[in-house]
Amino acid sequence: MKKFLFLSFTFLFLTLVSCDKDHDHDNEEELITTLVYTLASPGSEPVVMTFKDLDGEGGNDPIVSTVGNFKVNQTYTGVLSVLNESVTPAENIATEIQNEALEHQFFFEVSGGLAGKFNVTYEDKDSNNNPLGIVTRVTATQAGTGKLKVTLRHEPNKSASGVSGGNISNAGGETDIEVTFDVEAK
Repeated sequence: MKKFLFLSFTFLFLTLVSCDKDHDHDNEEELITTLVYTLASPGSEPVVMTFKDLDGEGGNDPIVSTVGNFKVNQTYTGVLSVLNESVTPAENIATEIQNEALEHQFFFEVSGGLAGKFNVTYEDKDSNNNPLGIVTRVTATQAGTGKLKVTLRHEPNKSASGVSGGNISNAGGETDIEVTFDVEAK
């Protein structure tokens, strides 16, 4: 009888331990088909950067475009829209990112002729006062052309060195979307 009870408890213990304890299905990865970065400044035409990949990875190539140019020494307020347009109505993923701000951060990397001359700063934060990046402030300090890479990381280490300042190199986590736009400042 003791052997039976021991085996029964062992089986029950192993069954309980092996069960998936993660019942939070709200954090499942979402399909992101569209990212729109709209930047506006009083007295200037807005700059709109768009990425669309309606069929997801593979299949047709995404459509990436930038409409408008930045004015040198003009400050722009940027807002990111993140959507899943594979469903009707389109799903606003930005709302989910805001609701899960502790687990997300956008990063903005500038390269080419605007490296060091095109500044993106965070204007929104999570509940721990760490940056999120849906709302930003952008200024080009000199004329030129370059590339702006926008990356959304899921579960980055926001306390790692440089991450709160926008340095992605120590962030870790998983990339949900990464898009590179052509930018020009005149």
